[in-house]
Formats: sequence, structure tokens, C-alpha cells
Amino acid sequence: MVTNMKINIYYGGRGLIDDPTLFVIGKMQEVLEELRVKVERFNLYELKNGITALPQSLKDADGIILATTVEWYGIGGFMQQFLDSCWLYGDKEKISNIYMCPIVMSTTYGEREGKLSLTSAWEILGGRPCSGICGYIADVSLVEDNKEYITLIEKKAENMYRTVNQKIVSLPASNQAIRQMVSKTQIDLTPQESEQLSQYASDDKYVQKQKEDIQELTSLFRDMLNGGETEDGEEIVTKLKQHFKPQPGFHAVYRIAITGKKKNLVMKVDNGNLDCSFGTAEHADVELQMERRTLDEVLSGRMTFQRAFMSGEMKMKGDFKILRTLDQIFVF
Repeated sequence: MVTNMKINIYYGGRGLIDDPTLFVIGKMQEVLEELRVKVERFNLYELKNGITALPQSLKDADGIILATTVEWYGIGGFMQQFLDSCWLYGDKEKISNIYMCPIVMSTTYGEREGKLSLTSAWEILGGRPCSGICGYIADVSLVEDNKEYITLIEKKAENMYRTVNQKIVSLPASNQAIRQMVSKTQIDLTPQESEQLSQYASDDKYVQKQKEDIQELTSLFRDMLNGGETEDGEEIVTKLKQHFKPQPGFHAVYRIAITGKKKNLVMKVDNGNLDCSFGTAEHADVELQMERRTLDEVLSGRMTFQRAFMSGEMKMKGDFKILRTLDQIFVF
């Protein structure tokens, strides 16, 4: 007898005391445990905030039971959400080897349709369906007091055990063809989904450490980037100040946009004073735009500001006379 078999039960009802599905899965669990099967139960209504991560629990299962109750229409939102998560995030290769037994009890109408929905969904996922149970139970006492019903449930549990143990094969279903067509869709996860689906997401210490490391790296790279730009900017400002030739009575504000720089180069000339830095200026007499390569040509003395403008390597907006003065107050 196999002793390391693992079967998971996923219950999609609301957990009501008089839910007949609870009685059925309880009986099946008793039989499976008597057969030395390890059984783990997941109540989806209790895990509704973590259903997205539940497909990970399939990784060590040989078989599963999908159990739900039709209270008014369909298999219910919790079970549908779990199946959606299996489709989006589940390991399809692992699912292809997992047997599934559907259990659907109805207190109104639609138990057969519900059972068919679970079977079809599992086949589209690529899994292997087992013979399940469905029935209309208006009062749970009708099952609890009926030995024939109980025997039927126990036999279903034994059949499931036998199917999983012997790995009984079934003929291909058309649902598998549907899976091949629709599974081509690419699934893009949001950062929140990726974190929730991580196998380490349940380890709070690990998650916290990862977040701290990310913040530290972000800060480090930000400092490196800003530091590089600051160092480069200081070199430009230093050269401009070294070659500044003040013109008496001249006042002007220049704003230069350099490609690749986040901030503009602002030069405020007031007689013999020069205020030069990377920042913002509400008003500028002349606005310039150029590549860093062009500015290097000017700073090295191989080109003048006016020549850069005339050749089209520098764009200008403002007073042309004030532009020409640039080559008089900065001599390279």
C-alpha cells in the first residue's frame, strides 16, 4: 500500500454549518486517512486574500478534491477565483499529473452543471479528472442519517485512492485542444502579484530583508548617478568661471539645456559678478539648447557660441545681441 500519497481538498463554499458539502468531504477525508493518505484541507473562504498564491500548494499533491456548493447559481466566486489563479500562475506541467475529484452539492439547482464545470476547467488546465459526486441535498440530515449515501461517499473516496495509486489513464478530451489554443496568451504579472506568488512571500523576515536590500541598492545607484552628474557639472562651472571676462554695465541671464542633463545650466551675469550653476531660472534673456559634445567644443576653444549657432549645432531663443556677448564675456 502506498503511504506517501498526498491529496489536497479545496473547499469553495461559505463554511455554513448546514452545508452538505462539508459532510461529504469530511467523510472522504476520513476514508483517505484510514488508507494512510496525507490529506490537507484548504477553506477558500478563510484564505480569500491569498487565493492567488494557492496554486503553489499543488506542487506536492498527487490528487486534489475540488468541493463546492451551489446555493443559487454556479460553483461560486471562491472556487472560480482559485481556478483562475491555477490558470494564470499554476505550474501546468505539475497540474498535468494531478488527479482531481469534483464534489458539488446543491441546495437549489445546478449540481450536475457545477460538477461538469469543475471537470471541464481541470481538463483545460491539463489535469486528470476522476469520477466525482454531485447531488441535491435540501437538508444535510438527509445525508447524515442515510447509510446508503454514506457508503456511496466512502466508495467514491476508495475509487479516487485507487485511481491515483494506479495512475489510471483516461482517453483524451477535446478540452485539451482548447488549452493548447488559449494557453498561448502571455501573462504579465504586476510587481504586487510577483511578490505575492514568491515562494518566500510567507517569510516576513526574508521579504523585509529583500526590501531593505532593494532600498539600499536604489539609494546607492541614485547617489552614483547624481554624483557623476554633479562632478561633471562642477567641471563645466569651473571652466566657465575661469574664463569669465566681465563687461562693465552688462546684465543678462542665460539658460542652457544640455542633452543628457536633467537640469539646465544657468548663468547670471551682473557686471563683474557671475553666478553659474545647474538649476532653474524663472526668467532668461537667452535660452540655448545644445549637445554636450558641442559644449565641450566651446569650452575647449575649438568653437564659439556664435559659430555653434550659425552652424545649427546650437538652438537659440531670445535677444541675439545678448547671445553675441557670450563670446566676449567667455574667452576660451
